[in-house]
Amino acid sequence: MAASKKSIASTSKTIADAASLYCGLVLVALILLSSFRENSISDELVMRGNQLLHRPCDEIYVVGEGETLHTISDKCGDPFIVEQNPHIHDPDDVFPGLVIKITPSRSSN
Repeated sequence: MAASKKSIASTSKTIADAASLYCGLVLVALILLSSFRENSISDELVMRGNQLLHRPCDEIYVVGEGETLHTISDKCGDPFIVEQNPHIHDPDDVFPGLVIKITPSRSSN
């Protein structure tokens, strides 16, 4: 009888451990999914009043590795980057870490 009780307790503990592991994995998966969804929405969309607007770039933009003024202009919808940034003397001399002002044109929406 004592062996039967130990067997039942051992089986119950194994089932509880498996259930805890399963719940933990599901919880981690849900957290990761919500994090990815939050990041993808917050990077490209901005709320203004009741309207959801597409906004790929902030007004102040830091140039990244491998970017050119042309790629930034296409990405941000600002064809006048050089004119609005008097500190850029040579459009070909753009480097990572350069801070520029972005003013997206209204027609890109």
